[in-house]
Amino acid sequence: MTVDGRQVPAEADRARMRAERHAKLQRHLADQGIGGLLLLGTSAVAYATGADVPGCDSGRAALLRTVGVVVAGTDQPHLFTPYPEGAPHELPADHVHAGAVPDVDDGAAALATTVQKLIPADATLACDEVPHPLGRALGDLRLVPASGVLGPAKLCKTPDELACIRRAQHVNEQAMLDVRPLLRPGVTQTDLSARFLRRAVELGAELNGIDPIWQPMPRTLAEGPWTVHGDVAFPTPSAPQPLAEGDVIWVDTGIHVAGYASDFGRTWIVGDDARPTARQQHQFARWRAVVDAVLSLCKPGVSALELGRAAIAADAAEGGGRRPWIAHFYLAHGVGTDSAEMPMIGTDLGDVFDEALVMAPGMVLVLEPVIWDDGAAGYRSEDIVAVTDDGWMPLSDHPYDPFVAA
Repeated sequence: MTVDGRQVPAEADRARMRAERHAKLQRHLADQGIGGLLLLGTSAVAYATGADVPGCDSGRAALLRTVGVVVAGTDQPHLFTPYPEGAPHELPADHVHAGAVPDVDDGAAALATTVQKLIPADATLACDEVPHPLGRALGDLRLVPASGVLGPAKLCKTPDELACIRRAQHVNEQAMLDVRPLLRPGVTQTDLSARFLRRAVELGAELNGIDPIWQPMPRTLAEGPWTVHGDVAFPTPSAPQPLAEGDVIWVDTGIHVAGYASDFGRTWIVGDDARPTARQQHQFARWRAVVDAVLSLCKPGVSALELGRAAIAADAAEGGGRRPWIAHFYLAHGVGTDSAEMPMIGTDLGDVFDEALVMAPGMVLVLEPVIWDDGAAGYRSEDIVAVTDDGWMPLSDHPYDPFVAA
């Protein structure tokens, strides 16, 4: 299968991928008459510059930050980084600057001075984050949200980007093959996280994007944590509490490779010989029916509204009495340099939004229906597909054990 007439390669050509991403950003800057981008968010900088930086806890990050600047009409971005060894090899030396300190007055002034030399004074500058010191230092430059440029640029992935997502997902899924045999009574969620993270790094993960979730699900909403939306509480933080025989575990993990995220979701049952009950197996059959209904329609030109309605109809035909996804989540979301990004299907933005969101080659869908039977917990899994020129292709491939297809 092809995306924009090209096959998805077995391994990404990262230099080509960076060049194509830059070309897309330039196109959207030109179309919107914007003079440049000033980016502080980790995933945005990675997308715009291709920079590698060590992963760290954002709550404990130092003031010295990695920043990206894309100037309209130029061939290469500018990168401000405390890790110059992570700069792409094709980036000219005069485009690699020392790390920026935009959250304090002196550092913000220094960064603003450089930006003002690159961006004309009468131009519009698109930003994703503007700390107060930086906002003051930028003076009279007209600022607009960077999402208007980044959003459409990131929406449809190139074949190389799809290869990176597929690679990241493969590493995630391979690590899970080592984790699931540990799922027995007495094991804690933190034990599972330790095994997963170690194995993922051994397999080539560059950083962890999602705090691993191994959540025991209550049988009823009333037994679970209270939520403001009245729906299922998920995810909740992992803890060193031992798991028990028969616990229904909702799993959610995500690691990054080449700057791209994976997203793994499955439902497991604790126990050496754990087997789903007939009711639990039926929950999986309903989940499978929902995913199959969505995939039967998935191709360019189909709207998110059509996919959502197909999901609801498929579950209703199997006896479902509610929308088959969590209210504060979605039927599907995208994945890229962020673990959840557009397209998002089944949000609370309504039918008008979903009808305007039309599938196109290169879009990535992380399908995550949820089947909830109050009184019998529920079933949740995630599968990743990419929209191709004439249909879809899988980017994930992991068994559903201990559940089996009918």
